[in-house]
Amino acid sequence: MLTGKRILIGITGGIAAYKIPQLIRDFKKTGSDIRVVMTDSAKEFVTPLTLSTVSGDEVIIGTFPEQSSGILNAGTWHITLAQWADAMLIAPATANTIAKIAHGYADNAVTILALAMRCPVIISPSMDTDMWLRSTTQQNINTLREAGYIVLPPAEGELASGLTGTGRLPDLPRIQKAVEDILGSNRKDFLGKKILVSAGPTYEPIDPVRYIGNRSSGKMGFAIANAATQRGADVTLVAGHVHLQTPRNVKRVNVETALQMYTAMMKHHKGMDVTIMAAAVADFTPITASNKKIKKNKSKSNRFIIETRETKDILQHLGSIKDRDILVGFAVETDNEINNAKSKLKDKNLDLIVLNNPLSEGAGFDTDTNIVTIISNGGKIQKLKKMSKHEVAHAILNRVSKLF
Repeated sequence: MLTGKRILIGITGGIAAYKIPQLIRDFKKTGSDIRVVMTDSAKEFVTPLTLSTVSGDEVIIGTFPEQSSGILNAGTWHITLAQWADAMLIAPATANTIAKIAHGYADNAVTILALAMRCPVIISPSMDTDMWLRSTTQQNINTLREAGYIVLPPAEGELASGLTGTGRLPDLPRIQKAVEDILGSNRKDFLGKKILVSAGPTYEPIDPVRYIGNRSSGKMGFAIANAATQRGADVTLVAGHVHLQTPRNVKRVNVETALQMYTAMMKHHKGMDVTIMAAAVADFTPITASNKKIKKNKSKSNRFIIETRETKDILQHLGSIKDRDILVGFAVETDNEINNAKSKLKDKNLDLIVLNNPLSEGAGFDTDTNIVTIISNGGKIQKLKKMSKHEVAHAILNRVSKLF
């Protein structure tokens, strides 16, 4: 799987950097082509000469590396190198480097390339357990995952400080296997395809303060958009009100109400090869919204009635105008799940429908995992085990790919 693959390894200033020459040798034995970049602080743990010797190529250090030969002769060396690589692995990734990438800093060769890459970027954290468990570090890790970076969880064991806990660099075979798996799933079967994805909830205003909404986090739709762009697609993401980072290389359109989502989907639908409607669009919206905050009702009834009307059925309309494009919908059901999903699949002229039950453990709103069943209009039912939403996204795209 790794033969002929071009892997860029970024090394930062952690004690585990001393292990990376052996990792490079292991990759080279598979037939991989390896290039190395490192931060200045990484030189305190492993020398550029060692890395150059085992990789067979010059090592890039700093924002303005010395030009000698090959790729460094290009003024935009970081873009050239970013386009060269099939994957980038940052190991060890210190808390400092993780924070920089999460917040968009590009002040050394490793962070510059982490921001410039179009291919998968795999981050392998290594630090003392207290640093790993710190809330700021975990927030930065979540930010990276939301933005489409792949984070390998650190191992547990004895640390350089003498303490025992989570924070060790994983064993080298595990890192190599993870890179192999990611490159194996990183097919370019959507190269040249245009995909439109919707994600997140819609908010229907009652007054300037209140709204009718739902519990969707948008994570599933964002995972699909991220997976599709990794597989070569040109992706447009129409997002409701969510607090998620835009996946790398994805064009994002923000909306709030069901009507705004309908308008955006109709605007961008033309010319798409695939439309995946993962958003949780409100079924009802208030007939009138007050332009002032509504005060509590002082009457004896203690009741406040909101008159609503049905929103436009975006998925139904997309199905009615569907030509050769592929249309995928989602069904959130809590009872009679398969039959309800099949009815929606037929009524809305879908090619595939993805069913899940939010009451199932690991499949609820705002989780990082999901449990879905994919049903085709030909009647094939594929029940998947609990997976990360990233894995579910690829499973859905695998089914879509077969329909081209």
